[in-house]
Amino acid sequence: MVEWISKIQVAILGVVLGICLIVSAILISNNVSKNEIAVTGTANETVKSDNAKWSFSVKAVAPTRLESYKKLEDTVPKVKKFLTDNNIKEENIDLGQMNSYFEYKINPVTGRTTQEINTYTYEQTFDIKSEDVELVKKLQLESQSLIEQGIEIGYSGVDYYYSKLAEKKAELLSAATLDAKNRAAGMLKATNNRVGKMRSVRMGVFQITRPESNDVSDWGINDTSTIEKKVTAVANVVFAIK
Repeated sequence: MVEWISKIQVAILGVVLGICLIVSAILISNNVSKNEIAVTGTANETVKSDNAKWSFSVKAVAPTRLESYKKLEDTVPKVKKFLTDNNIKEENIDLGQMNSYFEYKINPVTGRTTQEINTYTYEQTFDIKSEDVELVKKLQLESQSLIEQGIEIGYSGVDYYYSKLAEKKAELLSAATLDAKNRAAGMLKATNNRVGKMRSVRMGVFQITRPESNDVSDWGINDTSTIEKKVTAVANVVFAIK
C-alpha cells in the first residue's frame, strides 16, 4: 500500500515538473519573439519662477464688535499704502472676504471657558500677485515692520509658479526619451545588439521639487514654496532590438 502511494506521488511530481517546464518554455519563447527592451529614462532642469502669489491676513482685536471693525477699517488703508509704496500695483491687490469671530473669557480659578465674551476679532485677507518674485519675497519679510504700526499680521505665505511649465514638460519628456534610448544602447552593447525602433512610450508623473530635493511621489509633487524649482520628467520606453 505504501509503495503504491509512493508511486502515485512520484507520478504527480513528474506531471507538475512537466507543466512547469512547458510554461517556462512558452515564457522564454514569448520573450525572445518580442525581441525588445524596456528602459526608463529621466531628465531634469532647474527653472526660476516668474510669478508669485502672496496671501496674508491682518486682524484687529477689541473688546467690542464695533471697536474691532473700526480698528480694521483703519488698518486696511495702511497695509495698502505699504504695498503700493513698495511698487505693488493697486490692481494686483485683491481683498478677500472679511471674517469675524469672538473669544470667551477664561475663568482664572477653574481655567474653564465662560459664557462671557472677552474680545471680538475682525480679519481681512489679502492676495497679492506679481511677476516680480524677488520683490514679493522681500516684502513678505519686511511686512513684519507693520507690527511697529500696531498692525497684527496673521497667516502669511507665498506660492511661486513657473508659467511656461507646459512647454518645459514637453521639452523634458523628449530629453527623458533620449536618455532611455542611450541607456538601452549601453545595456545592449555588451551583447553586440543595437537599439531598434521605439515600440511604445509611457510618460511618468512629473516631480516639481526644491532644487536640492530628491523626493518622489507616485502622484507627482508640485512644490510652490521656492523661487527656483527642479522639474523632473520620466519616460518608460520600449525599444526593438536589432
